[in-house]
Amino acid sequence: MGYASQIVNHSKKLRGAPKLLRQASAVRWFSEDLQSSIVKKDEIWKIQGRGYQSSQKGAIRNLVNFNNRPHFLQCNRGVSMTTTSIGNPFSGSSLTKSKRGFSSGSGLPPHQEIGMPSLSPTMTEGNIARWLKKEGDKLSPGEVLCEVETDKATVEMECMEEGYLAKIIHGDGAKEIKVGEVIAVTVEDEEDIAKFKDYEPTSSSSGAGAAAAESSAPSSPKKEAVEEPVRSPEPKTVKQGPASDGERIFASPLARKLAEDNNVPISSVKGTGPDGSIVKADIEDYLASRGKESTTAPKAKDAAGAPLDYSDVPHTQIRKVTASRLLFSKQTIPHYYLSVDACVDRLMDLRNQLNALQEASGGKRLSVNDLVIKAAALALRKVPQCNSSWTDNYIRQYHNVNINVAVQTDNGLYVPVIRDADKKGLSSISEEVKKLAQKARENTLKPEDYEGGTFTVSNLGGPFGIKQFCAIINPPQSGILAVGSAEKRVIPGSGAEEFKFASFMSVTLSCDHRVIDGAIGAEWLKAFKGYIENPESMLL
Repeated sequence: MGYASQIVNHSKKLRGAPKLLRQASAVRWFSEDLQSSIVKKDEIWKIQGRGYQSSQKGAIRNLVNFNNRPHFLQCNRGVSMTTTSIGNPFSGSSLTKSKRGFSSGSGLPPHQEIGMPSLSPTMTEGNIARWLKKEGDKLSPGEVLCEVETDKATVEMECMEEGYLAKIIHGDGAKEIKVGEVIAVTVEDEEDIAKFKDYEPTSSSSGAGAAAAESSAPSSPKKEAVEEPVRSPEPKTVKQGPASDGERIFASPLARKLAEDNNVPISSVKGTGPDGSIVKADIEDYLASRGKESTTAPKAKDAAGAPLDYSDVPHTQIRKVTASRLLFSKQTIPHYYLSVDACVDRLMDLRNQLNALQEASGGKRLSVNDLVIKAAALALRKVPQCNSSWTDNYIRQYHNVNINVAVQTDNGLYVPVIRDADKKGLSSISEEVKKLAQKARENTLKPEDYEGGTFTVSNLGGPFGIKQFCAIINPPQSGILAVGSAEKRVIPGSGAEEFKFASFMSVTLSCDHRVIDGAIGAEWLKAFKGYIENPESMLL
């Protein structure tokens, strides 16, 4: 606890430290006996923001000497994304891997490396849409620093303290930046900006790669003052052999992309980059040694061997995530499907009556999909077994009915959520759907706009005229309703030889058989059909 007492006694900015140091996590950070568990390669950033990453314990003393203030970044949903203050855990689950820099040994003044934050549960990398600040600009609390394109939407990152933007590492349009990779550097004093003109971050793109781990590895207290004997100069580039099974492989995003495009097993490539990491040149050398073209994939040909005329369209971030989640769903969830036809004549009559009232009061018109969402929500409340999800240890049954609504945009498929849809009126549901759909098309959805759904509705009938289809379950949910178009049919009338026309809509329920048995799924569809064919009951 020697270093802890020094901070408490000498830093006026850590007046609350005695209280914080009573926490086990803070004691663990300052314990010399447990430091070795903190700086392992894969555990450097598991400390959740409690303290500084440094190769020397003296960095903590430097904190007092420089009297630096912690910097924060904030997503526009109000969650603190980055903190370097000792003892302050992150206020949300999304972490930004960053660290405070010091002038000792590097000639640089105190600075802050800002990492790519994790802004959603499924985010592993992000893109810089644009910077709203340029190098040299003064930063004030609440000002937007940049816009980050996540796997779901474009999110603004705000500053919470004053400072100056000294260096932008990844400029406008930078893509596939790993979570934790440094994107910018800030300083507190304006005169320090010029010193970061040629600054390059030392950590790897994963936030704590091999180089960072090696420089952060602590030595035992007795050997701390012992210097290594002088050795002959060695090249900075280390060539590593092919990785063995289970060994972590460090490679640049460009190298991984090139390897994927050319079907190269990256584990068989020798790395020549920093600390043996694999770079683009290593993949090119590997391909050249096998007589393959390294920059372009082989041209596709038809059955006769003639080359095909085509163009490659890059994946968007949302499409990559959608593809990954849907593949995971089909590979791990045992789907089965139940279909039913529901007469919608009375539903259409009620909709016309309600729209007349809406227009008279200046409100917006209701769509058939609004009524479908309401009916699905009420059916989930009536059959709560379908409002559940599977875990390894239990089935979780939700008490809130939150309906995700599939929205197709030019950027990909979005599923914004209508929370507590069973408790809301049709007018409220209609307004929310229109508002969220517009935000999806503008790519401005926030995490709270699409997270937390318990069931999904996908409608290809009204917009596209699809009669019937089977949708893929959106994990971790256990059900999704696919809604087809309505069509007129001839059905028997009241008399023996009488016939009449009626409109029927086809719907298909996709179920996770681990959670929803066939009889339960049928019961849910029966309840849903009852609300559609007797829509007045939804208003009770």
